[in-house]
Amino acid sequence: MNEEALIEGCIRQEASCQKQLFMLYSRKMMTVCLRYARNKADAEDILQDGFVRLYQNIHQYKNEGSFEGWIRRIFVNASLKKYQTKKWTMEQTGIEHVAEEKVEAGIVDAMSEQEIIVLISKLPEGYRVVFNMYVIEGFSHREISELLGINEATSRTQLLKARKQLQQKICELTMHHERPI
Repeated sequence: MNEEALIEGCIRQEASCQKQLFMLYSRKMMTVCLRYARNKADAEDILQDGFVRLYQNIHQYKNEGSFEGWIRRIFVNASLKKYQTKKWTMEQTGIEHVAEEKVEAGIVDAMSEQEIIVLISKLPEGYRVVFNMYVIEGFSHREISELLGINEATSRTQLLKARKQLQQKICELTMHHERPI
């Protein structure tokens, strides 16, 4: 079944099409959810909520841009909604001094995707959300500020702190020859 027929079937609420859509995209969207969630159980909740939203709103897809990109946006928004309801707080102070440590490119290249996800998941929520939105999803600081209800300077600060903390964690791992998982 092609993508257009699958979408039409989901609009008609055909269970077989909904199941096929789930089978096609659940792994990729779980990866998105894991990047935002604090743990696997939260990610599974977000995944379920995201698919409910997807099925409810699939009629709004206008065949503009990639369907997968449109779906990804739904799951990012579901992730953000989960944490907005938790009222997570983001540190809004200035950037504290963090010693610049150089990370060799080969070290990051040698890490698996799962190891990097684990390191990102250990960031404080505010840092993690902004990092994912900016670095992974490609949102601008303006878009992040609008979606999260923060100012652009806070978004930039959160991103910088996230990068510094990740850099520090990677350096610590290499000094101890450890892997995050």
